[in-house]
Amino acid sequence: MLDRRQFILSTLAVVSVSIPGRAFAVGEAAAAPLTVADQSELLRNLFEASGEAAKLGSPVAFPNFAGGPAILEAMRAGALDLAYVGDTPPIQARASGTLLPIVATFTRPVAEYRLTSRPGLVIEKLAELKGKKVSYVEGSGRQAFLIEALNRAGLKLDDVERVNLRVADLPDAIRTGAVDVAVLQEPFVTRLTKQVGAAQVRDPEERRLLPSTSYIYARPEVLADPPKAAAIGPFLSAFVRAGNWSNANRDAWGEHYYSGFQRLPPEDTASILAAQAPVSFQTSAEAIPHHQRLIDILYQAGSLPQRFDAAGSFVDTFDPVIVASR
Repeated sequence: MLDRRQFILSTLAVVSVSIPGRAFAVGEAAAAPLTVADQSELLRNLFEASGEAAKLGSPVAFPNFAGGPAILEAMRAGALDLAYVGDTPPIQARASGTLLPIVATFTRPVAEYRLTSRPGLVIEKLAELKGKKVSYVEGSGRQAFLIEALNRAGLKLDDVERVNLRVADLPDAIRTGAVDVAVLQEPFVTRLTKQVGAAQVRDPEERRLLPSTSYIYARPEVLADPPKAAAIGPFLSAFVRAGNWSNANRDAWGEHYYSGFQRLPPEDTASILAAQAPVSFQTSAEAIPHHQRLIDILYQAGSLPQRFDAAGSFVDTFDPVIVASR
């Protein structure tokens, strides 16, 4: 674990958590406000829709960001306390020399990414990706998903023609045939399938590649700051309860966030919800093996300068909160 003894000694003495039906209190430090990086305003909406926003003991601000690199820059500037990020940003940050400890992990057992081919191209097996023009988003979860798909087929990145595009440009690249295959998410997969005849890769192995995993990571100085550390436990507890609420109230969550906030039509909301497996929350020990797998995938593909131990990216300080709340 990353400076495990130091973080535990500096934070456990001040953490104060309120969990319905269970008292958990250590120390007497007052919780401070938190600034938590959001993406697509998902966290803010989740806390509001579930009712957990009103239960937070200290104020939480959710500034919105467009992707991991912008969040990393804000973290380095000391502007954030915690951040909601995808599966690869903590790896890329650590590879660049910034170690941001992961305090919580949430995952869905089936990936929300889909390998999707352009109109007129049907791919039955992952091996048929060889020689194809494939979108490639450096430093993203889509990158790891594509690399693992090639691995399963016995292929390497050099076996495909990589086209580096912004995430926002991927749907149009498939629509126009600028690339043969892109790593997409709903509602674009279903939308393009209906509108222009795009197709999902049919190999059943594609659905077994990687789970969808995201993290909450912290600025190290925050973990060593007693008032800030005192606020993290209650925040994570509320986050887990909000995630549980979204699992139990899928239609209400879809109506609030996708139809209401994002203003998507009902058919798009239905596509997104149908593709989402229930979210679950993991302790550091449970999360480390998958994180190591991601590190190894990126390193073996030449996307990391060196391989490192995944355990060094986590602290287990808040594992009791995760266990008690889930």
